[in-house]
Amino acid sequence: MVSVEQRSELASFLRTRRSQLSPADVGLPRTARRKTAGLRREEVAQLAGVGVTWYTWLEQGRDINVSTQVLDSLAQTFRLMPAEKTHLYLLAGQASPAHPVPQNEQVSPFLHRFLEQVGRSNPAYITGRRWDVLAWNRVACQVLTDFDAMPEEERNIVRLIFTNEEYRRRCVDWEAVAQRVLAQLRVSSSLYRNDAQLSALIADMRQRSPEFARWWSRHEVQERHEGRKEFLHPQVGSLIFDHNTFQIEDSPGLKMVVYLPASAETARKLEQLVSSSAVIH
Repeated sequence: MVSVEQRSELASFLRTRRSQLSPADVGLPRTARRKTAGLRREEVAQLAGVGVTWYTWLEQGRDINVSTQVLDSLAQTFRLMPAEKTHLYLLAGQASPAHPVPQNEQVSPFLHRFLEQVGRSNPAYITGRRWDVLAWNRVACQVLTDFDAMPEEERNIVRLIFTNEEYRRRCVDWEAVAQRVLAQLRVSSSLYRNDAQLSALIADMRQRSPEFARWWSRHEVQERHEGRKEFLHPQVGSLIFDHNTFQIEDSPGLKMVVYLPASAETARKLEQLVSSSAVIH
């Protein structure tokens, strides 16, 4: 059963994808004057092999059934990436249903020990389905932010990135990082559509952060994967890390993020930071 909210978001997703393609992108001739940004609905319908009226209804959020064959055609027309295609299917109610919301999210004693072992030289933390930071090591506190000192309700990666000024100052190329996280959050919002607290987080961020509100309307979708980040630490200066996200096999909502120094210089500075902290304590 596709809800009214899903149909509305599906309609918005299709409109944004249509606006991002030009006729030249899909092999159509360019006309002299176009009032519509991107492709026209008629052009999308032609490329996907569906009726113009039917596609218009789809973009209007009407209660109509969408087959997997049509979704495949639309995904091909819009040149969707795998994560975007999965998002499209979830919105249309044709993929596997949204993940059930677990009652409790617990980090096992083994994972706590693992974080500390990794954390002798590498920042690492574990997030839940709502991007809450459920566990972390001491080096993560030194490099990213002091999770120990934060109120529990603020220990959330999305809140950290969009509302924490200290983190924003430390994070080089903050805008690119923030946009990437927001696109990854869109995946979570599809998987856990029935999670009221996740929906409340998104609504709150749209109110508190103008950037979040503006970028959320673009409907960008991206899986979490490896990447590189640079931080400007107040004590040791530039720190450059490679990072990756790992799924916790027996807890689908939990993910571990690990940062590795991307250079010998960063490794040296990190060792210096850890040593000075050990002396203070």
